[in-house]
Amino acid sequence: MKQFFSVADVDDLSGIVNEALWLKKHPFAHEQLGKRKTLGLIFLNPSLRTRLSTQRAATNLGMDVMVMNMDKDGWTLETREGVTMNGTTVEHIREAAAVMGQYCEILGMRSFPKLQDREEDYSEDYFKKFMRYCQVPVVSLESATRHPLQSFTDLITIREHWQQPAKPRVVLAWAPHVKALPQAVPNSFSEWMCRAQEEGLVEFTIAHPEGYALAPQFTAGAAVTHNLDDALTGADFVYVKNWSSYTDYGKIIPVNENWLLDRSRLDITNGAKVMHCLPVRRDLELASDVLDSPHSLVIQEAGNRVWAAQTVLKRILEQL
Repeated sequence: MKQFFSVADVDDLSGIVNEALWLKKHPFAHEQLGKRKTLGLIFLNPSLRTRLSTQRAATNLGMDVMVMNMDKDGWTLETREGVTMNGTTVEHIREAAAVMGQYCEILGMRSFPKLQDREEDYSEDYFKKFMRYCQVPVVSLESATRHPLQSFTDLITIREHWQQPAKPRVVLAWAPHVKALPQAVPNSFSEWMCRAQEEGLVEFTIAHPEGYALAPQFTAGAAVTHNLDDALTGADFVYVKNWSSYTDYGKIIPVNENWLLDRSRLDITNGAKVMHCLPVRRDLELASDVLDSPHSLVIQEAGNRVWAAQTVLKRILEQL
């Protein structure tokens, strides 16, 4: 593995999940692998689970870790090519990324979309330039369109909590929110679940109101419904997440139906386990009587972020 940006960087889905679960049982088995190597974590946006879990994963592998919050500590970066920098930007991404690559064997970067220009966000221009100029392997800590470490974690969590021979029925369920959120997590979750479905690991359904369809390249092969109860019927895992409109880009389209997953609604599932990437707004995105019930996997899911990151870093280190 030379980079980690999407499920396309994984050639053996079952294998990498099994490796993560093995590392969970043997966290220090490879603590010499990263000795005297440095991981640089670059954040342009806030982080709790991603930052702490990736740091822990790196230290389990013997790595040193440097963290930089570019939105607070760094210079304002210019990403456009061929421009005279006589405005508010101070440093070009060409030099900034190249310098970071001089200090670290692996870099991780997190950057959110602006949700103003769909073409700009979905071009992933920022990430592509960063990867080009830094000249070292890059791990996505979330980009404008994907959050692969989270989705890898989600598949680990499903595998860990499903011990039956039959394929689990997995549902991605849209949830309400008070602000426009990116499509990165649902895009990525859909992409990973569609790949898992292709490999016979899950059955996958997406439930969302009219106007909230995700970009087609992330949902190929998924069943899609606009009726939440239909999707929940017989479900084994329900992944709850809000996202703003892709078609009417970055907008919140009014929804009249009740899309809140509460305890009573779980009665139509197959005793489903409920997942969410966190942070979650209680009783807006997900009911407290679900979050506080044995059905909730949100804490275990967050804990598994360590093993997803550690597996990715291990595979990259093995190629250095």
